Amino acid sequence: MGAGERWIDLLDPTADELKAKLPREVHDRALDQLLAPAQHEDEPRPKLESHGDYVFGVFLVPVVVAEEDVIFYQEIDLVMTRDVLVTIRKTPPDGHPPWHPRAAQEACRPDENVAMYAYHLVDDIAENFLDLVDALNEEIDELEDHVEDWTAEQVRMRLSLLRHDLLHIRRTLSPTRDAIREIVDNRIEFSGDEVFTHDVELNFGNAYDKLLRAADNLELARDLVAGVRDYHQAKIANDQNDVMKRLAVLATTFLPLAFLTGFFGQNFAYLVNSIETPEWSFWLLGVGLEIAAAIGLFVLMKWRRWL
Repeated sequence: MGAGERWIDLLDPTADELKAKLPREVHDRALDQLLAPAQHEDEPRPKLESHGDYVFGVFLVPVVVAEEDVIFYQEIDLVMTRDVLVTIRKTPPDGHPPWHPRAAQEACRPDENVAMYAYHLVDDIAENFLDLVDALNEEIDELEDHVEDWTAEQVRMRLSLLRHDLLHIRRTLSPTRDAIREIVDNRIEFSGDEVFTHDVELNFGNAYDKLLRAADNLELARDLVAGVRDYHQAKIANDQNDVMKRLAVLATTFLPLAFLTGFFGQNFAYLVNSIETPEWSFWLLGVGLEIAAAIGLFVLMKWRRWL
């Protein structure tokens, strides 16, 4: 099976190549979009527009490169008439190899409506979003497993990257879902005879359900990232509390020692000139009393479970 000549796929075409393959004249604004170079990550915004005798669309396909731990977005535009589907792929600006809709083309049957060809493309895009969210959940699971043994800088860096990915996925997934919803709601159609028949709309409804599931899983992933962030912040606060507790214990231990040395170190005549003590009193009162005070305070803190 395959799309045959009814699906024309172009990669970075020139203006002459594009005009030669397009089945009819398209709107100037749509033509400018088709010829515009690929933009950064979540631009342009995915959409579908009905122009009477053709449908113009823009989609962004998320592609996961697991070996490099990288996510990039492939722009693919389409012009669909009653007889032909033309897709224009644009090579990503960051040097990644362009995504190819081979799986969607192989799923097409020669006897199918051209609108079904567009469905196979959209369904492949929806599957890519589901795969992307699954890969994101694996990243979150890895972060949860190592939040205790990674350094704070590593955890903060991973959290920042995950939140960045979540933001870009949301920016592309939501408008893609909204564009497919327009077909399901019968707001995209050709002038004249119906092309997006009820059966076609039902199939687009399946793709829409996949995008909804991806959006729900994305919200769950965002909650998981927020949970890991809150746990990490609580862990940092607990570590700081432990440090402050140790410092407080150290300062409290020296408090009676400072009192005793300060009391006996007063320069009053009575203390300096009038007190004659044997040598053993220095070791008993000057040293032993301070050691006993420190030990007693330590035992008290252990008994009160302050340590």
